Amino acid sequence: MRHRTLKWKFTVTFISMMALAVTATWCINNWFLEGYYQNYKIGVLEKGYHAIDTIVLEEKKNGGSALEGAEDELNSSADFFTVGNPDAGRQNRGRNYPEEEQEDGSSESPGAQGSSEASGVAKLAEVVRYLRDTSNITLLICDSMNGNILVSSMKDIQVMKDRVSQYIVGRNAPHREILKEHENYMIQKTYDPRTKTVYLESWGFFSDNGTIFIMTTPLDSIRESAAISNRFLMYVGIAVILVSSVILYFITRRVTAPIHELSQLSEKMSNLDFEAKYEDTKHPTEEISTLGNSMNVLSDKLRDTIGELKAANIQLQRDIEEKTQIDEMRKEFIANVSHELKTPIALIQGYAEGLTEGMAEEKESRDYYCEVIMDEAGKMNKMVKQLLTLTALEFGNEQTVMERFNLTELIQGVISAAGLILQQKQITVEFSCTEPLYVWGDEFKIEEVVTNYFNNALNHAEGDKKVIIRAERNEEEVRVTVFNTGRPIPEADIPNLWMKFFKVDKARTREYGGSGIGLSIVKAIMDSHHKKYGVRNLENGVEFWFTLDCSRKA
Repeated sequence: MRHRTLKWKFTVTFISMMALAVTATWCINNWFLEGYYQNYKIGVLEKGYHAIDTIVLEEKKNGGSALEGAEDELNSSADFFTVGNPDAGRQNRGRNYPEEEQEDGSSESPGAQGSSEASGVAKLAEVVRYLRDTSNITLLICDSMNGNILVSSMKDIQVMKDRVSQYIVGRNAPHREILKEHENYMIQKTYDPRTKTVYLESWGFFSDNGTIFIMTTPLDSIRESAAISNRFLMYVGIAVILVSSVILYFITRRVTAPIHELSQLSEKMSNLDFEAKYEDTKHPTEEISTLGNSMNVLSDKLRDTIGELKAANIQLQRDIEEKTQIDEMRKEFIANVSHELKTPIALIQGYAEGLTEGMAEEKESRDYYCEVIMDEAGKMNKMVKQLLTLTALEFGNEQTVMERFNLTELIQGVISAAGLILQQKQITVEFSCTEPLYVWGDEFKIEEVVTNYFNNALNHAEGDKKVIIRAERNEEEVRVTVFNTGRPIPEADIPNLWMKFFKVDKARTREYGGSGIGLSIVKAIMDSHHKKYGVRNLENGVEFWFTLDCSRKA
């Protein structure tokens, strides 16, 4: 499942919220603006009635009439209070009604704030002009007794006079809807079939009970204004959504870029790639910077921890392999020892039983039986000693004692000890080094190495039956080689020569009493000295070699 990006979600969310806000505003305007405007106009009509009624009652109390001469006042002062006069408009819009009480207790109508001594006629004229200029409310006031027009701000005076007369007698009721009804007047919504216009009207009597009035204002204008407003709002909303979407796209792209970088970094970390690091942008936020630095620290810790786990795993694997190898070596050792001891034990047991049962009655036979028993016992003793020596070397029970000794003298001693065997096998030994050659090592163990190499050469010498021993010195080491003429060792068997109980020719090894342990002892001794050793086939024989550190002092 493909997931949406944070940038896409931000953009879609913003566009949705903007579209919802524009749609909600459009719906509110379309459904409630006309009602709000109608209620507002009703309030203006009510305030207008109370303002005029207050002026009428005040003049009546003073013995005069504000309605007499109001028409002349409206016409004579038109140059000062007219719709087309900007100053008049600003002054009129700055006034409120009904009357406002002053600090001395007197009262002023909306048109009398500039002069505290203005007459009731002037006050009435200003209220009428205010209603006409600010709220498009026209007014007609007439005498209820004789029908004379007292005050009018309408063009069709006679039409309005006839209409109020019809209201009084109750005609044209189907064309009107009463919205509010008070003691002396009512407010209604009226449809004029002649002009096909809906009006909001207030008509009735003032408190002097001698005058009739009608105030009217058209409602069609607010419907048209609401439609225009909604259409304009829709265009503006679409434009704002488009422009804001583009701006928001680039803003969210910039804001989400570090988050995208952190997302890629975490993906690389999940693939165990810890080389990638977070770097702060030009103007980083505190939260992103903290998160990025924390991921860098986490990456380093994971890398170190995984490295430690890998190292521990490798070490554990080595330990397991070593343990397995030791177990295999132990099994192999037991099997090899059992195999090597089985033959001499069987021989010893057989010849011993023969002696016991009197099978060898002659002295020569008994002597032969005894020689075989002693020979096999000697081989077993030799093998056990070699095994003990090898075990001590492999497990580090014997310490290597480094000392300076004469290697030439050691080799000559080994050759001299084998003089009788050389005569019996008619083998020629060549060792031309006569000068002292001092080296560093464990003299007893190195003698074991030389003896094993030399005995191995004696047992496998064929053809010319020559054994050549050399000790060659260079700047830092002495290389000792023991060569014997004879058959070469198969190349496949050379790596196995140093393994315990390995025999290239088992029959021949059994013939001279070998156990296959001697070269394993050589390997263990040279490993304890940390020196090199090996074997190679030459044209007419085999050469074993090893190296030792030399001493420059003679």
